[in-house]
Amino acid sequence: MRTIEDLKINETAKVKKLHGDTAVKKHIMDMGITKGADVTLVKVAPLGDPMELRVRGYELSIRAAEAKKIEIE
Repeated sequence: MRTIEDLKINETAKVKKLHGDTAVKKHIMDMGITKGADVTLVKVAPLGDPMELRVRGYELSIRAAEAKKIEIE
């Protein structure tokens, strides 16, 4: 299973599936990361957490633990 955590800087992928309990999935979906959305990794903090993503025309930061729950194609 490939996740957002596996992306390289400026690489884009399509969200395939969200994993985790209902509250975690809802939180991720509320940020605009839904099945079929294109996600680009913009940059990663020096210690690997958080990660900045571009989704639906805006940038947002997520923790590595959340990135592990987002499966990509």
